[in-house]
Amino acid sequence: MRQTVKSFNLIILFLFASFIAIAQDDAAADAENPALSTESPLDDVVEKPLIDQKRILAYDHLREGDIFWQKRVWRVIDLTEKMNKSFAYPKEPFINILMDNAKDGTIRLFSTLDDEFTEVLSSDDASAIGASTDTIITFDPDTYEEKIQVVTNELNVEDIKRFRIKEDWFFDSESSTLQVRILGIAPLREVYDDNDNFLYEQPLFWAYYPELREILARKKTFNPFNDAVRMSWEDIFEMRFFSSYIYKESNVYDRRLKDYKAGLDILVEADKIKNKILNFEHDLWSY
Repeated sequence: MRQTVKSFNLIILFLFASFIAIAQDDAAADAENPALSTESPLDDVVEKPLIDQKRILAYDHLREGDIFWQKRVWRVIDLTEKMNKSFAYPKEPFINILMDNAKDGTIRLFSTLDDEFTEVLSSDDASAIGASTDTIITFDPDTYEEKIQVVTNELNVEDIKRFRIKEDWFFDSESSTLQVRILGIAPLREVYDDNDNFLYEQPLFWAYYPELREILARKKTFNPFNDAVRMSWEDIFEMRFFSSYIYKESNVYDRRLKDYKAGLDILVEADKIKNKILNFEHDLWSY
């Protein structure tokens, strides 16, 4: 009887070991043959859903009586500068984020007739931004009959070399801090003549930045320092992680710097305005 029980236990152990070996062989076969898996492989070390779930911090509550100084300036972000290369990241340029969400109706775009966000573009106008039509002559391959065909060209993201931003600098007496808030963003498209001679830069639209924050907080951008730390577009703007220069400040003549300065004097004047803003807070205190 004891010998029978021992034999039965050996058979059970043998069958259990056989099942484990078969399971391991199946797992190895699945690993060697990815076609058996229906899920897409993870293109990373681990999943990183933090930015997809990110929530923005609401602006601090402000009272009109707490703002006793304010200055409005307009800046230009030049994508040819090294610090701004992420705006033209080929996998998802910044202009595509604005255009895609505008076409989906997630955000509103405003006309460039002014920069005060007074006229909202319709969905049709937003979809047609940057598009152009060309008339070409084609020939029927069978009858050789001449035909006129209208071709629609979509916006070429490579034509977007610069962005304008409109922002307000102000001193909050409640917190005793100098703060800045971006109000709007406008992409600029380069316009050329038929001989490829540069003519001018054309603003395509104005986007209201406070409405963009929720979307930009969930859009990844390239981090040139560390691939493990994902940055969002909202991080870029709120941390001022971009290079820009002032081309206009609020003034009684409503003119730009180039209207009364020329050449290098424009950059000198822009730097003077920047220092005047940054030194305002410092000059309030005595040491």
